[in-house]
This record gives sequence, structure tokens and C-alpha cells, in this order.
Amino acid sequence: MCSHYEAPTPNQLAAAFGIEDDQQGKLDLWPGYIGPFLRRAGEAVEQDGAPPQLDLLTGSFGLIPCWSKDIKIARRTYNARSETVAEKPSFRNAWRRAQHCIIPAAAIYEPDWRSGRAVPTRIARADGEVMGIAGLWEEWRDPETRQVLHSYTMLTVNADTHAFMRNYHRPDDEKQTEVPL
Repeated sequence: MCSHYEAPTPNQLAAAFGIEDDQQGKLDLWPGYIGPFLRRAGEAVEQDGAPPQLDLLTGSFGLIPCWSKDIKIARRTYNARSETVAEKPSFRNAWRRAQHCIIPAAAIYEPDWRSGRAVPTRIARADGEVMGIAGLWEEWRDPETRQVLHSYTMLTVNADTHAFMRNYHRPDDEKQTEVPL
């Protein structure tokens, strides 16, 4: 399960998705930090098999459900298991409303425990290109200020038998990995 990743630079984002990003945020992202994500444009209509238009938004890494009283929940909702996402209260509304998103990443970081201790390991595409990670997004309104904050979570799948990703996380823990697109 990914709690640390590297966002792409504006140039990498433009090259990978054809979207301009004029707001350079942090590149080193942890739960609760503000990062970029892509969602289907509001009124976009797909034509002749062309890919859908995408909007670039920024939001909290860690999904904040619309019913949450504050943003602290984002520290626990940065990953959503694909096997249970439709049932978990924190994620099910975004799942039911098909609020899918793409989380652009230059790399993810996972703890490699093969040496007996956690060694943070950078994992990226072999060609150095930006990867897209499947996610869900949500819109939350601060009950005091009424200000809207977007947030997102990475979808994960079981990786116990995956040749590469099974090497990450504690030896006796279930292995989960992000869903690459």
C-alpha cells in the first residue's frame, strides 16, 4: 500500500497527458499533502473513440468523504482496497458515483523488508515515463468555512503472488499494490 509517492513535474505531466500545470506543488507526497489528479472533464463527450477530455485538479492525498467532520481522516484513507471499496463507508459514495481518477506519478516508494528491516525503495517505470495510478476522488466542504477541498485515494489490489510487488511490506502482512493504468 502506497503512502509515499513522487508527483510528476509540470513538464512531465504535459508530456504524458497533454495537460498544462501552472501550479507547481510539492513533488514528494505523503497522506494529507496536496497533489495533482486527473478526472473526466465535467461535460466532456467522447467522439469517434477519442480518449475523454481530462481536467487537472489538486487535492488532498487521502480521500475525505463528504460526511467527514474534518480532514484528519485523510491520514488513513490514502489507499482503497479494490476488493472492499464498494462496502467501506469512507469510499463507497465515490465508488457508487463512479468518481474515478488518474493519479499521475513519477514514482512510488515501498518498504523492502528482504534484509529484515524496512528499506525505502523507489519504484518507477523502466522507461522513466509518468505512470497513471487508478484512484477515486471526492469533494468535501469544510463545515465552518464552507470552502471546498478535493481529495483522492489510490486503488490497490492484492499482490501476494505478484513476482515483483510481493517483496514489499512486512513479511507476514498481506501484500497490496497500486493499480497501474
